[in-house]
Amino acid sequence: MAENDGAAPQAPQIKMNVMTQYIRDMSFENILAQKGAQGEVQPDVKIQVNLDAKKRGAENQYESAIKLNITSKAKGGEDVLFVLEIDYVGIFQIEGVPEDQLHPFLLIECPRMIFPFLRRVVSDITRDGGFPPLNLETIDFVALYRNELARRAQAGGTQKLDA
Repeated sequence: MAENDGAAPQAPQIKMNVMTQYIRDMSFENILAQKGAQGEVQPDVKIQVNLDAKKRGAENQYESAIKLNITSKAKGGEDVLFVLEIDYVGIFQIEGVPEDQLHPFLLIECPRMIFPFLRRVVSDITRDGGFPPLNLETIDFVALYRNELARRAQAGGTQKLDA
């Protein structure tokens, strides 16, 4: 058997460990109860998702955050039922990811790892807030990342990201 005769070098071994995850900031307003409204209403839920990532002080440690802004209005009207804003963060120990692939890794793979926990928190908060539990649909973090790249390119952003 021939030894690595000019063959492509093996891809580096990627190691990722979730060190911790937590709610950095959260606000839930039950506007329906504040107004004293009663009766059954059909909700129309709008969800905005923002992602953020940054290097931490410790070697190979990174922070990845999912920020949700959820507004529920009564269907067919403008009456707001509730507003939930949450900033959910994961701290990761990451090794072996090439520098040019780190940005997409932090904004795709890391949020993908912590999203199921955020989904449970949102469900619990909406249920405990007096509404049926809101079960978030799976978020396509790859599409979000690509859309952000396209938006920056269209805006003529000076920051170029490798996808």
